[in-house]
Amino acid sequence: MLGACGGGDDDDLQEAAPTAAACPEAVTAIASCLAGQDSEGAYYLIAMPNEWNGNLVLHAHGGPSLDAPTPDRSADDLTRWAVMVEAGYAWAGSTFRQGGVEVSAAAEDTERLRQIFEEHVASPRRTILHGQSWGAGVAAKGAEMFTEESTGSQPYDAVLLTSGVLAGGTRSYDFRLDLRVVYQYLCNNHPRPNEASYALSIGLPADSSMTRADLAARTAECLGLDKPADQRTAEQQAKVETIVNVIRVPESSIQAHLNWGTFHFQDVVQERTGGASPFGNIGAQYTGSPDDAALNAGVQRYAADAQAVERFAQDTDPTGRIPVPVLSVKGTGDPTAFVELDAYFKTIMQSGGSADRLVQTFTDHAVHSYLSDPTYATLLAALLQWVDEGVKPSATGIAQQCPAFEGEFGVGCRFLPEYVAPALETRVPARERP
Repeated sequence: MLGACGGGDDDDLQEAAPTAAACPEAVTAIASCLAGQDSEGAYYLIAMPNEWNGNLVLHAHGGPSLDAPTPDRSADDLTRWAVMVEAGYAWAGSTFRQGGVEVSAAAEDTERLRQIFEEHVASPRRTILHGQSWGAGVAAKGAEMFTEESTGSQPYDAVLLTSGVLAGGTRSYDFRLDLRVVYQYLCNNHPRPNEASYALSIGLPADSSMTRADLAARTAECLGLDKPADQRTAEQQAKVETIVNVIRVPESSIQAHLNWGTFHFQDVVQERTGGASPFGNIGAQYTGSPDDAALNAGVQRYAADAQAVERFAQDTDPTGRIPVPVLSVKGTGDPTAFVELDAYFKTIMQSGGSADRLVQTFTDHAVHSYLSDPTYATLLAALLQWVDEGVKPSATGIAQQCPAFEGEFGVGCRFLPEYVAPALETRVPARERP
């Protein structure tokens, strides 16, 4: 069974049945739960509603964490996405077998959980593959990897991508290298002048002992991110404003993106791409600072390694060859996964021959992790209607349908049916690529 996922050494290996487990408080009154650990070491959690509608939502979580997985991860995910159980869907989520930026392995773990559900729990009428944030990239990759052609039967009936990082690893993270070089130009403390220098495009050297607390201390020193704006020095505030204007992220997100561009870049380079970096900024022209000419002349420049790009793309970049309906949603003010990533994903789906199977929706939310309960209930219902009746939804139709779900799931319908995401290059500078 596991051999179909490409993740096991024994094609005949059978997965153990899950066992009864306590549900998170958010669904205790409306569901029973099962839990287990698969043959590759990933933990998982399954929630079966007391009033099951016969359909399964298979969840791929965001992040990713760089730490080893623990069962708490899936419990936290189920708590966040309790609305799906409230709407009658069975829910299953894997922690993935490992931490780190490895998309295809996470897609394999998600598919393995689907097989566990079908073998040991129930045979769902429909299976919707749901990816959130980084997990949206996992879901997009999984929907390409596991198809009727590759597995003998169609494992997923539809795909729901929420707040997704959807341009693949080779393009979604360009701006984090931009942040590293602009930050270093302004602050010169990551690394400090008296520390060993290294290419910022690798995140950190393999032997670095830097922690997130260490990095936070450096940003506090240079930018005063640990203080309200009115308590920073004029120099600190000016540097914060330069980063906000050039990189186009809110100041509340600077630390998180710098963490990604440090520790996750280190994971990518040291664990995924053979020690070479797939990230580069040759040719990128930065604008929005008090002196763009000085900034562009002063920032450090790096060329992406061609082989590293190829390896990273193979693991993380979608091809757009998804054979089932795909519905996405993104808040236009998402500070983590820019709305422009969705514009690039649309071009990927077009080039992969799947344009007619993609419907994109947008809301006026300015958050990343969670939009609203009625948003997701509406999208799931629209997906099922698309699959069951062949009625392809439109952004306008979804916006019109959402208020009907507010009576059960609370207020929160904020769809923008006329919105069109700008091209990725309007937000992140174009650059030379291998």
